[in-house]
Amino acid sequence: MRDLLRFQPLYQERVWGGRALETALGRKLPAGEAIGESWDVVDRTEAQSIVEGGAHNGQSLRSLLSRHGADLMGPKWQVGKPFPVLVKWLDCRERLSLQVHPPAAVAGELGGEPKTENWYIAQTTPGAELIVGLKRGVTREQFERAIAANTVEQCVHRFRVAAGDSILVHSGQVHAIDAGNLILEIQQNSDTTYRVYDWGRVGLDGLPRQLHVQQSLRSIDWTDFEPAPLRAAPTSGVIADGPEFRIRRVVLGAGERTHIRAGEQPRLISVLSGMVRATPEGNGTRSPFGQKLNPGDTVLASYAGAFTFSAEAMSILLVTEDFV
Repeated sequence: MRDLLRFQPLYQERVWGGRALETALGRKLPAGEAIGESWDVVDRTEAQSIVEGGAHNGQSLRSLLSRHGADLMGPKWQVGKPFPVLVKWLDCRERLSLQVHPPAAVAGELGGEPKTENWYIAQTTPGAELIVGLKRGVTREQFERAIAANTVEQCVHRFRVAAGDSILVHSGQVHAIDAGNLILEIQQNSDTTYRVYDWGRVGLDGLPRQLHVQQSLRSIDWTDFEPAPLRAAPTSGVIADGPEFRIRRVVLGAGERTHIRAGEQPRLISVLSGMVRATPEGNGTRSPFGQKLNPGDTVLASYAGAFTFSAEAMSILLVTEDFV
């Protein structure tokens, strides 16, 4: 298997979602729904990516891993293991709940999965903000009292963001995305989220959404004070690096290229801006879906494949690697 793989997006209705994936990325969304998330690469029992186009059109990511695991992921891949990364777009028309993902040390005990995630800010409205971590010096006791008094906003760290900013949010960091952000989220393959506070909001059914206060209090890192985002820069470089994955920002001027070599590792390539043409290298390799990649597209470059990505206009890519 030496193909680039692109998958059909799985759209998720959310009370805080909107229609920005339609206007900003040219997606065709389900009519009349507030779409908060697009799961573009996912391998879970409840949600499965399906290949769009090419020789493997209509096949699931899970089935490809079962039948072509070594070519897709490398010779050390363990058959039966799920794909380690989940890639999604978030349209945060309104503020998300204040939440936390359990760290590995307590996730099993709580019946959940750890989740470290990276947020890349693709677009914002003026004044858009993120909440990540605690204000310096806030204690668990102060935080619990603030929940009861509905004053949690006084305990959390809030900061302005602009397009091109990013931040790596680790399991255990309390966080929320404020209104007016369009974000590419690259995360561990997990769907465990504990809501600790929901700003008095009701869900799509008109009822208050479930909270997980005790699980959240067990999961929050009470030493995590005022983390800083990585601000936008016009240069290539690493924007996230941890045991779960590594993400590089690649900035290409018109006519410039970047290469993916065969036999190194699988990689996810996400286009944030511009226009990129993907060309396979080597004999007998075909592009399965046409070679043009537009903003919002994410493709999986297999371990066995080699590709050149050429910018037809000034372009920004994210390359996710080191997840196997």
